[in-house]
Amino acid sequence: MAEASIKPKPRRTASVRIRLLSIALLPTLVVMPLFFMLTAVNWSSRFDNLLIAKVNGELTIAQQFLSRLLENSDLQVRAVADSATFVTRVAENDPVAIQAMLDTRRQELGFDFLYYMRHGQSSVSSPASYAPNEATKWPVVQQAMAGAGSTQIDIFERADLIAISDALADQARIRLVPTQAAVPTDRTEETRGMMVHTATPVSTNGEMGVLVGGVLLNRNLEFIDTINDLVYPTASLTEGSQGTATLFLEDVRISTNVRLFQNERALGTRVSAAVHQTVLEQGEVWLDRAFVVNDWYISAYEPIVDSFGDRVGMLYVGFLDQPFRDAKSSTILTFAIAFAVIVLISVPIFLRWARQIFNPLERMLRTIVKVEEGDLGARTGVYYSGDEIGRVAAQMDELLDQIQERDRELNRRVAERTRDLKEVNQRLEATSKQLVVSEKLAAVGEIAAGIAHEVNNPIQVIQGNLDVIRAELGVEADRVRTELRLIDEQVHSIFLIVNKLLQFTRPDEYADSMEHHRPADVMTDTIPLVQHLLNTAQIDLTLDLTSDEAIAINRTELQQILINLIVNAIHAMPDGGALDLSVRAQFQDNIPGVVICVKDSGTGMSPDILARIFDPFYTTKQGEGTGLGLSITRKLVELYSGTILADSTPGQGTRFVIWFPQDQGADV
Repeated sequence: MAEASIKPKPRRTASVRIRLLSIALLPTLVVMPLFFMLTAVNWSSRFDNLLIAKVNGELTIAQQFLSRLLENSDLQVRAVADSATFVTRVAENDPVAIQAMLDTRRQELGFDFLYYMRHGQSSVSSPASYAPNEATKWPVVQQAMAGAGSTQIDIFERADLIAISDALADQARIRLVPTQAAVPTDRTEETRGMMVHTATPVSTNGEMGVLVGGVLLNRNLEFIDTINDLVYPTASLTEGSQGTATLFLEDVRISTNVRLFQNERALGTRVSAAVHQTVLEQGEVWLDRAFVVNDWYISAYEPIVDSFGDRVGMLYVGFLDQPFRDAKSSTILTFAIAFAVIVLISVPIFLRWARQIFNPLERMLRTIVKVEEGDLGARTGVYYSGDEIGRVAAQMDELLDQIQERDRELNRRVAERTRDLKEVNQRLEATSKQLVVSEKLAAVGEIAAGIAHEVNNPIQVIQGNLDVIRAELGVEADRVRTELRLIDEQVHSIFLIVNKLLQFTRPDEYADSMEHHRPADVMTDTIPLVQHLLNTAQIDLTLDLTSDEAIAINRTELQQILINLIVNAIHAMPDGGALDLSVRAQFQDNIPGVVICVKDSGTGMSPDILARIFDPFYTTKQGEGTGLGLSITRKLVELYSGTILADSTPGQGTRFVIWFPQDQGADV
């Protein structure tokens, strides 16, 4: 027998229409937008880099000005020391004349103090009241005494400033202003002063002396405004932006033109934590966006080092970031709108040209799709036009006419047979479901009847013997009153459980009256009933009964719910474990209620088992149980408008959460 040949199924490819549209629109709708986005991202990055380069250059100008200030201070002090008049006064050892000259030169040069010392001891100071203590502790003074003059930034403590003058100490004192994004601090004011500290050697008559001067930079607005004018001359920034410059003592602004309010400079505000870490802690230059007082700025920060080599402050320049971002966004938006207009104009033209090519082919393709789906009545609708596509379409319509005629009868028979089979299958499925339900209900009825017969009779015997015991013991029965009462209650509970099993199959015939109970009290009374199981399994019990709210429920039914869940939890921990029982008040959907939680550390359940635990007759206890426990529990919970949920993790344990609405009118 010859082997039948099998043709491979042709691989589906994109339609001619899609390919033509792709050829026409891909450059306009894909390639050009991608190119535009890449260009915009690249331009935006270059724009940001340009701003960073700009602020870096501005920081260089500010740093050069500060260096120039130090250099000028050194030159001015050296000029005084080298002047013939000063050398003569020192040689003559005339303190009054030296004092007068120092006062004059200090005021002319704008120094805050100027003093001459010899042999490490101050001889003459300006102001006259200034008597510098431990002047030789400063490295600049030490270098001058060794014969080399220098100018450095130094930090003067408040005691040093007061020694010069109270006015200078008050000028340096700045109240700290709480600043967003700054490092937290308990300080309330800055009392130290940042000083341009200059010392130059003076040699007269073979003796070495030192001339020392200083200028306080705290609140030195002329200094900081000069930097700002140099760095940001008029029209150097885009409209709406503004340039700023600041001198920091550590992280506190001691001289700035940054505004806290319209007419108030932001003295006492502090630098952001990110800048603090980068510049003051790591000693690096910051070139990036930074939050300055109350807005974002393109910023540059450079650490300032004192004569001891410690980082004691920062020099900052920057300009408002938002106007540049607005300008950048406006430029990108303008180009995007122009690009969109070009696309909107060009796409219809491309589509018109492409449609003239693929429109006949598209009709044929639609017809083929319909035929593949079973619609043999579909036709192309392309009339003979004399070209290749028209001839192919006409031949296709003729072939479809022949196929439709031959296949019509067969399709009708197949449709009828399929319909008959569907009806038979539906009837079989309905009958099967009815049989399963009937068998389950019959089994439940049989179980319920058996329990009622087999359990109720022993219950009566137990109850009768209890009465006999009471009668025989007489007064002695009081010693075991509690035990007898518990037996009575449990006999009654067994009777109720039998009735609940019957209630599961015939709920309309059983209905207990509702009472008002506190779940916490019922939980407390339930523990003794399962205590022997807890002791046997070596389970640690934890109780959290913090709710005093009451709910409307039959007490025995609530106790049955709790016992079912606790016993299941105990069975899940055959080798011992932890059992947590809690009763708390909790709202659900804005309704006050009480939530009861039973949580164990047992074996847990897989998601497949967890999804079926409330199904009737489903049990995982091989050879034990009927699979009705949790099903009855859920019915009882829902009977009192409650909800029950379960979650479980294999190997970690299971938790059941029950919620009942609170009985607002309860009086228990």
